[in-house]
Amino acid sequence: MLYKQSFPFFSLALLLIACSLNLPQASAQRRKKPVAATPNAAGKSITISTEPQAVVWLDEVRRGVTDAEGKLLVRNVGVGRHALRVRARGFKESSQTLAAAQRGEVLVRLLRTTDEAELQFQAAEEAREKAKDEAARKEAASLYRSAIKLRPSFAAAHLGLARSLLELNDYNAALEEIERARDARPVYPEASAVEGRILRMAADEGAAIEAFERAISEANGFQPEAHTGLALIYEDKGQYEAAAAEFRKALGQLSDTEPVLYQLLGAIYEKQEKYKEAVAAYEKYLELAPDGSLAPAIRSVMEQLRKQAAGDTGLPY
Repeated sequence: MLYKQSFPFFSLALLLIACSLNLPQASAQRRKKPVAATPNAAGKSITISTEPQAVVWLDEVRRGVTDAEGKLLVRNVGVGRHALRVRARGFKESSQTLAAAQRGEVLVRLLRTTDEAELQFQAAEEAREKAKDEAARKEAASLYRSAIKLRPSFAAAHLGLARSLLELNDYNAALEEIERARDARPVYPEASAVEGRILRMAADEGAAIEAFERAISEANGFQPEAHTGLALIYEDKGQYEAAAAEFRKALGQLSDTEPVLYQLLGAIYEKQEKYKEAVAAYEKYLELAPDGSLAPAIRSVMEQLRKQAAGDTGLPY
């Protein structure tokens, strides 16, 4: 998920100018009573055991890729039931519900597939995730179109194509694919969230807010992509308290899988001159991503922020 963001405080602005941030792509479809964890809440851990190089989603939040032995340790799993989804190239995608008492290893057996539409879709997803330039994004879009040609009502392929077209700045075509995805799946929180992103990039903030709020409603409150989108809009509008609240909601739902959101939250706190809170958010980013692309820039401003925080109270930070 691609958002472009500016950072106006201290030297961080110079160090991060023109930086693109990859944010979460996530939704929960028809989930009942979702768990809304706090940003720093610790939970249980489970180990997914399946095919090598399989992508694992928990509550439609991507949690990682299995290793060469087909295993992935998933940390910070909150209380309650969870929706698990696993996809590996050449296999039929699997979905199941994890019981609240689930602990330890979870075995997911995948079946080989010869469904050409599914195989084209998997190739498209992989190509889009790896795409670094316009040519690669166009190739991903072409693969999605091949899947759709084979299965016209393939909602996930229409949505994937919409994401690719968004990355190619073709907003009108992207919105058309969102409508086709919704025709195939009328209640589709992720489609509504992507629609919000498209509308935000097209500078239609009012319609974007409506789409993000619809995504959250469709997902019974659990939609971190939409919460992130709302946060960015509120930040653009100078509504920093509302922006911070939405970032915190997204963080709580993502179980610390997207450290960059702590950086975005810290930037909001800076704008509010809440320096202690900014330091805490940046420290959390550094804890989760000590070698992340933003780490050097964040470290360069931490000392200044600590001085500002100490000045607020008159005590050493």
